[in-house]
Amino acid sequence: MRTDDRVIRLISRWLGRHIGNAELRRGIEESGAEGLAPGQAEALAELVGRLARTQPGERGELEMLARETLEVMALGE
Repeated sequence: MRTDDRVIRLISRWLGRHIGNAELRRGIEESGAEGLAPGQAEALAELVGRLARTQPGERGELEMLARETLEVMALGE
């Protein structure tokens, strides 16, 4: 599975509340950024950085950033 597809799957599961913040962060870090376009890698790095500063169970603004990251991943920017 391509990196962008794995990340889309992870973020979608998180948005559906099937996994938590820690699982999302861990999954993204395990996926890495290999094969991503520069904009995708940048968006992913921003999401991981925000996840690192977010308390377990906290979602708020993180949801908006996750949706933006999902869009960048899907568009391949």
